[in-house]
Amino acid sequence: MENSTTKNNPYFSRTDRTPLKVSNDEWKKILDPDLYAVAREAATERPFTGKYNDFTGLGEYYCAVCGNHLFRSDAKFSSTCGWPSFFEADKQGVVYKRDNSHGMERIEVLCKRCESHLGHVFNDGPPPTGVRFCMNSISLDFVPDADKK
Repeated sequence: MENSTTKNNPYFSRTDRTPLKVSNDEWKKILDPDLYAVAREAATERPFTGKYNDFTGLGEYYCAVCGNHLFRSDAKFSSTCGWPSFFEADKQGVVYKRDNSHGMERIEVLCKRCESHLGHVFNDGPPPTGVRFCMNSISLDFVPDADKK
């Protein structure tokens, strides 16, 4: 599901995992305003509004900002929290950061390649991991299995 950001983004690649050091000023010129707000300013989509919340397609999820691989669809589950949820991430795709904003203690999930905000991870997920990656749909770019041939 290619979006306008991927077409105009010289940093977007689904194969290059080299970390990016791009300023927020540069990202602001490239990204759609809604994606910029979530990915670079750690805003949050309203619950139950994201395109991947109830989505059940088979394929791969990538960072909508840089194209880095993040999740496989078989790790997605229905958590009813209002955001797409996964029980496992690509270990080479994400990094974690303590987040004490909004009077809460949480663990923020960032893209390992571009350090964009994806969402948060919680310890209330299903087996086999027991964790729930609660992601913003706008931060994700989905490629169906059928398109990978």
